[in-house]
Amino acid sequence: MIETPYLLFLGDAPDQLAAKVAQGIKDWRPENAVGQFRMDGCKADLGLTDMTLAEARAAGAKTLVIGVANRGGVISAAWKKVLVSALEEGFDLASGLHNLLRDEPDLVAVAQATGRALHDVRVPEVDYPIANGVKRSGKRCLAVGTDCSVGKMYTALAMDREMRARGMKSTFRATGQTGILITGDGVPLDAVVADFMAGSVEWLTPENDPDHWDLIEGQGSLFHVSYSGVTMALIHGGQPDALILAHEPTRDHMRGLPGYDLPGLEALRDTALALAKVANPDCEVVAISVNTQHMSDADAAAYIAETEARMGLPTTDPFRYGAGKLVDALAAIG
Repeated sequence: MIETPYLLFLGDAPDQLAAKVAQGIKDWRPENAVGQFRMDGCKADLGLTDMTLAEARAAGAKTLVIGVANRGGVISAAWKKVLVSALEEGFDLASGLHNLLRDEPDLVAVAQATGRALHDVRVPEVDYPIANGVKRSGKRCLAVGTDCSVGKMYTALAMDREMRARGMKSTFRATGQTGILITGDGVPLDAVVADFMAGSVEWLTPENDPDHWDLIEGQGSLFHVSYSGVTMALIHGGQPDALILAHEPTRDHMRGLPGYDLPGLEALRDTALALAKVANPDCEVVAISVNTQHMSDADAAAYIAETEARMGLPTTDPFRYGAGKLVDALAAIG
């Protein structure tokens, strides 16, 4: 088990979105976030207290969590100095990067010498089956996005919180490093061998009570040429009964792909639903989740109202305004 609370390492994150792992922990498990550690040049800020390693240890932090999700998931040489110092200061390390802590000989040597633990959460720990497409009891909801990092995980977590408050049966199913660090369990989907990705999602969302909803953490985007594969695995392995469309309207290009424009919600609806019906012919698009964090209150309200009228679907920002509309949409289909 990863010991809490955490010191959230933001490194030299180039922008706020690069620190999405740390942001997710801070937003959904604030009791585990003692403070943040930022290097020179860091352009992300969680609004937490900036702490040295010694200050964080004195405040009770037990694990330094790498809260940055950079392209390729690599540990830089500049980071390495901080990570070594953290081990020597008495911290365990936790990371969801593709570049595993356990594959860095100097970190392994220092961890062994200091008796500290290295936690790589992006490592599959189960021999997942190949998907068989057999229909399972229970219900499943998946958020699919016009791009990466548009709020699919926040949508599922907000819906799960609202459903539990209503006494409904629901489970948030983590499929990425942030979700796993928040909940302590899940499938690191993008680290699963391709042939087994859909099967791992079947394994993650087993048969359940007829009125139980699995809220599956979305990944990637069908329209993102770098990460569309994980989205396909979620759609076919998850066999969702309901799709939520997720969108961030202020972007002028796909995340990390300046040559690619974001698709419209209509294109997302038509593409995702057609693919979802391959595995579950009864799947429906039930609502829209809009990430309005970079919009004023007036602009956010206007955009949500216009989108709801144009698309004919309940629309909201579940983190800003609550997930009531989205949960109502699920309740309406049973």
